[in-house]
Amino acid sequence: MTPHPAATRIDITALSLAYGRAPLFDRLDLSVAPGEVLCLLGPSGAGKSTLLRAMAGLVRPEGGSVVAGGAVALMTQDDALLPWARVVENVVLGARLRGERPDVPRAEALLHAVGVNDLAKRPDALSGGMRKRVALAWLLYEDRPIALLDEPFAALDAITRRSVQALTLQSLIGCTVVLVTHDPFEALAMGTRIVVLAGVPARIALDERLPPAPLGTLRDPADPDLRPAYLRILAALEAP
Repeated sequence: MTPHPAATRIDITALSLAYGRAPLFDRLDLSVAPGEVLCLLGPSGAGKSTLLRAMAGLVRPEGGSVVAGGAVALMTQDDALLPWARVVENVVLGARLRGERPDVPRAEALLHAVGVNDLAKRPDALSGGMRKRVALAWLLYEDRPIALLDEPFAALDAITRRSVQALTLQSLIGCTVVLVTHDPFEALAMGTRIVVLAGVPARIALDERLPPAPLGTLRDPADPDLRPAYLRILAALEAP
């Protein structure tokens, strides 16, 4: 995939949201710069997935605003695949719904790249990790200027995870990326910036910009230069 020609930004201003009667955000401010890879961490229930859905325009704020300056692709935790459609049909579904001619060879190449080789199978015949790979192939196929990913690598084994992370970063060069993860090492490897949410309502407990790395390449999270950032992430996650 070639770099996206028009990187765009996300601006969240004074965002207020609740889940049922529980407040999730109260006047939260957050901006994501064009081309940034922001990794979003926080304890379960901190509102990370809800914030991602708000960025995608799927959740209406009760107060404030969320402005995403371009078309968005959202990969959810539950993969959102059609169980009756073959995996390659799932990848090109968006193109078909838009009335476009699907690029099946490109979809097949992406599926092979993420490690899905039986393209005739349907999602209900795949493991959770394989379904995640199909959903990721869909997101990469969509080639949107804003890519939102909710724990995309959680069901992958350690070796596969590293290679798929590298493919994802390389494929999304030039895009504005927000990636939800529970893994500080994953955030250090992939992100240009790390934000930790904490508290009720959630606030930004840490906003860490990482040292520059070669475009589209993974960092080594064991790099001693990253240890201070790792300790700050842990402190933000462990704070009451």
